[in-house]
Parts: sequence; structure tokens; C-alpha cells
Amino acid sequence: MSVGTLRDMMMSQNRAPFEVSPDLPRDDDGRRRRTGTTWTASARIITAVIGSGILSLPWATAQLGWIAAPAVNFMFAFLTYHTSALLVTCYRNGNPVEGERNYSYMTAVCSHLGVVKEKLCGLVLHLNYFGIAIAFTIAASISMMAIHQSYCFHEEGDKSPCHTSTYWYMIVFGVIEIVLSQIQDFDKLWWLSILATVMSFTYSTIGVALGIAKVVENGKFQGSLTGISIGNVTLTQKIWRSFQALGDIAFAYSFAIILIDIQDTIKSPPSESKTMKKATLISLAVMTPFYLLCGCMVYGAFGDLSPGHLLAGFEFFHPYWLIDIANVAVVIHLVGAYQVYSQPIFAFIEEPGLRRFSRSQFFTREIKIRVPGLQPYDLYVSRLILRTIFVVVTTVISILLPFFNEVIGLLGALGFWPLTVYFPVEMYIAQMEIPKWSPKWLCLQILSVACLTISMAAAGGSIAGVVLHLKSG
Repeated sequence: MSVGTLRDMMMSQNRAPFEVSPDLPRDDDGRRRRTGTTWTASARIITAVIGSGILSLPWATAQLGWIAAPAVNFMFAFLTYHTSALLVTCYRNGNPVEGERNYSYMTAVCSHLGVVKEKLCGLVLHLNYFGIAIAFTIAASISMMAIHQSYCFHEEGDKSPCHTSTYWYMIVFGVIEIVLSQIQDFDKLWWLSILATVMSFTYSTIGVALGIAKVVENGKFQGSLTGISIGNVTLTQKIWRSFQALGDIAFAYSFAIILIDIQDTIKSPPSESKTMKKATLISLAVMTPFYLLCGCMVYGAFGDLSPGHLLAGFEFFHPYWLIDIANVAVVIHLVGAYQVYSQPIFAFIEEPGLRRFSRSQFFTREIKIRVPGLQPYDLYVSRLILRTIFVVVTTVISILLPFFNEVIGLLGALGFWPLTVYFPVEMYIAQMEIPKWSPKWLCLQILSVACLTISMAAAGGSIAGVVLHLKSG
């Protein structure tokens, strides 16, 4: 999910329930008339998913090979469309045309499944946000190191070792995030959506172009029908890596959490659910070929040696500046993405304490910092301490577990089943009042159990990958 879409999602959850201007046309809930269409919804979904998840696709393709990798992509596209169709049906309670609206994913879970399931959903979401902060730290450090190596190779020649560690870049990234975390309302900066979209499309497009150029240079496609060869890895490693690849691909298709928020911008008639089903289909029809192009072209360029990070295999490729632009785009994107994905965790940590200890000096004390030419900045002591602790913890974990693909695979596994499958299926059953043990209920439960199995396999593969790295390193 891109920075801008998550920013919009978070802002939507804090909107006032009614628009106050009497001069503006309003919808049935009193809010300003929604004007979104199939095409605007499709555009928002596409800009949301073309992001950091694409960085691990070449590695995932290399583990599965020319047959299984496209098949798995199509499988996740099909599952995502089907469960998204169930989810968007739950935008309104009861009557799908005139029922009460749900303005966010969490609101829909609460309305259909109750407060307990809402809290469970919130726990899964916050664990994902925490893990994503770690993944972004690792990914950004890889790109920062690649920029350094590119400069070193350019100055000293391609045969120079130019060795460096990602640890220092993780620390630099962490320091930057500590500073940015003190900016008030960072998630509401209007230009963030535009910048995030431009950066994510920049490095994705350059990555695909570099893969195509490398294939042309080689004069053939590398790789095999079954993926990485036994010999380069053991049979056990290949099995675990294949499972982990499922998680990497699942992460790239994880956008269910934003669908209700996008749906809340759609005009009606026709019904919002009908429009969103079309928008989801269009989006998947665009992003799936793009994912395949990205994964397959880089795999075709490097074969079994496909990098774990989209741009990591092009250190010696000319022109250097093009690779540097792509890596700079990754870093800029992830610097902002880290902050936006961390905002829900910051709120989760700070708001209960502020409510419970509203008179405590720790939460109310502020320090005025005067900046020449600008208004004084109010620095809250609690914000400085708590957010710094969060950034330090994610940075330390990143240093201890600097395994980008494994972290992405684990996040994809942990987020896919509960957020993309389980909650949409359960909400749909409640919304449509499907009788227990009926044929439709059984089919939906079989789907949920099958996807749970996929998620468990992906999680197992990712954990096995971490253990193997720790043993060997």
C-alpha cells in the first residue's frame, strides 16, 4: 500500500460526521455528495498497490520458476478479487443500497462482527504496521548502500570491492525517522500522496526497464521452468523458499484494508458495491501484468541469482545515474511511508495515556522551539520519548534481523488470511445472513481454511529463512 492511500485512509477515519455547509449537495448521511467513479477508484487502488511490495517479486519469481510464479500471481489476483467482492458488499449494513454506511474497514468489522472482532482486527493491523516499519528500514538501507556502492564503483572501478554494511544506513534511516516523527500531523501533508505515487512508479518502472535491458544484453532469458536449481540450494531450502515466495507475492496483493475507505468516495447510483467490484477488477487487470512483467523480466535477466531487492542486482549496470535515481526514489518513498504507517501505532500508544493521565506532566509538558522565519514549534516531551523509543526498537530489530525477503514474506503471510480473507468472509456471512452449514457457507469456509493453509505455509517458509540466515551468519 502506498503512502498517499494510507494517509487518505487514516484521515477518512477522523472526518466529521456531517458537512456543515448548507450550500453543498449532500448524500443520505449528511456528508458532502460523493463524486467518485469506477475510474477514480481504480486509480486509487493502483497507486496504493504499486509500492514497496514490488521490490521482492523478482526473488519470489526465481524461487517458483516460469510456470508456478505466474500461476501463483494469478491465484492471488483471483482470491483478492473474490474476497474484495465480498468485502465491498459490507459497506452498508443491511440494505446494500440504503443501509447505514461504514466509513472504514474497522468500522465495518465492528458493525458486522462486534467489538471483540474489531479489537482482534486492530491487533493484526498494528502488528502489520510494526512489521512494515521494520521492512521499510531494511529496504531503505539496502537502497542507501546501493547508492554508496554505485558511487564507489564509478570512482574506483567495477573491480573495487566497495564493501560496506547496511547497519550504518539503518542507523542513519532511524535518525531521520526520529526527527520526522516529531512533525505534527505528518500524515496530513497534502503533497505526500503525489510524492509517494511519483517515487513508487519511478523505481518500479526503472526496475522493469533495467530487467528488459539486461535480457537484451544477455540475448536470452535466464531461469528455468521450476525455479532455483537443486544444487544452488538444498531440496529442503527450495521447499521453504517456495513457501516464503507465497508470502512475498501475497504482500504485493494486500490492499483489502483500504477498499472500504475508497468505496466511501463513490457516488451512487449505481450501488457503491457494484462500482467497487468493477474498479477492483480493472485494478487487478492492470497490476497483475505489471507484477508479472517486473518479476519475470528481472528473473529472466538474472535467473537463479535474482536479487532479493528489485534493484540490488544492477550494481555494475550502466548508466550508474539511472540506478541511483531508482534507489533514491525508493529511499524517499520509504522515508515518508515509514512515518505514515507508524501514525496508527503512535496514536495507539499516545492517546490512551493522554486520556488516562491528562494531568501528567509527561503528557502535557511541551517545549517551544523557535525556528527563524517560522512559527514556534511545540515539542511534546511524551511524543519525543515514546516515538523515539518506537523508532529505536524497529531499528534495532532491523539490525538484528536484516532479512528483507523473509520479513516481507512473514508480513504477507500474517496479513493475507485475516485481513484479505477471514474478516471479509465472516462479514459477508453476517451481512447476507447465510445459514450455518448451508452449501454457500461451507464453500466460504473452505475458501477461508484453504487461504489459512497458504498463509501458514508462507509464514513457515519465512521463519525457516530467518533461522537459516541466523545459523549461517
